[in-house]
Amino acid sequence: MISLAGRDILHSWGKFVFTGVGLGLLIGVTLTMAGVYRGMVDDAKALLDNSGADLWVVQQDTLGPYAESSSLYDDTYRGILGMRGVARAANITYLSMQVRRGDGQKNGPGQKDVRAMVVGIVPGGPGEPGQPGYLVAGRQITRGHYEAVADIATGFKLGERIRIRRNEYRVVGLTRRMVSSGGDPMVFVPLKDAQEAQFLKDNDAILRQRARTAENPALNRPGVPGVLDAVLASQSVNPYVNAVLVQIKPGFDPEAVAEPIRRWKRLTVFTRAQMEEILIAKLIATSARQIGMFLVILAIVSAAIVAFIIYTLTLGKIREIAVLKLIGTKNRTIAGMILQQAVGLGLIGFVVGKVAATFWAPFFPKYVLLEAGDAARGFAAVVVICVLASVLAIRAALKVDPAEAIGG
Repeated sequence: MISLAGRDILHSWGKFVFTGVGLGLLIGVTLTMAGVYRGMVDDAKALLDNSGADLWVVQQDTLGPYAESSSLYDDTYRGILGMRGVARAANITYLSMQVRRGDGQKNGPGQKDVRAMVVGIVPGGPGEPGQPGYLVAGRQITRGHYEAVADIATGFKLGERIRIRRNEYRVVGLTRRMVSSGGDPMVFVPLKDAQEAQFLKDNDAILRQRARTAENPALNRPGVPGVLDAVLASQSVNPYVNAVLVQIKPGFDPEAVAEPIRRWKRLTVFTRAQMEEILIAKLIATSARQIGMFLVILAIVSAAIVAFIIYTLTLGKIREIAVLKLIGTKNRTIAGMILQQAVGLGLIGFVVGKVAATFWAPFFPKYVLLEAGDAARGFAAVVVICVLASVLAIRAALKVDPAEAIGG
């Protein structure tokens, strides 16, 4: 039986191999789609790992800085530091924006905009991109202003000058796999600079705001000039951050430390498990469903291709099958021959698909994680699809009349 199937494959090897390659490309796309989802999950976990935080303190009734807008006063961390079980706490800001490289002039030579998430950190505190394996070149931020650490996905180089809003920064370090939940590479800058970039208005807006304030009789009363000066001074500073990252002392339970902060500080606090649930179950959920739909469609298309080619090959050898029946070949043997051809087509396709997915995965803009478990499940699915796709051809072969072998 094995020899029979092999001889038939060799007889029409061209059609068989080219069909296997086409099927393999579809399987490669399927494995890549699964790898995209795995990469999104792994990016989310890497984001949490690099923060070094055990707790995320955010604005009350929000889902935190990664899923929703969150705003806290920047002195909130002082009260948190005094809570039982807290070892370290540091402010952090997040802002997705276009970061300009080169001389900073619009449309100037060397100018290029890169979509990135700008992260404001406290040097030496939680959130600093210094976890092992992530900082791959250069050093950490050591100054309070105008230094940046960028992910290599931005394309920035060590020593390069970049512009964020109105200020220029020098890239002093490079990271790998530091991206936001949306896949944008991260650029880390000192907290004060990030607060200015996120909340400070442009010069024209500041002038218009000062004019409106000066025209407000409640804020610019005659004979009380100090009120106007105090209001204008308060409008020129930014006292807000997006979250406070908290590291707890060894031996303390994260939930036990979080509960008093929620109760007494009137803030929302997430543990590592809760934040991971938000990132994966909420932010990635829609993408996961979309990828799942693609996988179902690709499986149906793959089954249709296998069924069509095996059915075509079977119809092309009706007389040969009739001869086999005439000489007494059992139906089980004929069915096994067709089944082996279908599985063989699937094996060729899987090998081509696995090689293709491994080759083109590094060129994707987002991280693609190809896991051995997904490959094993994909292989099993390919075999099942090929077996089911061969049913139509087997039914057609078993209906062949042996008399056709001696017919006209």
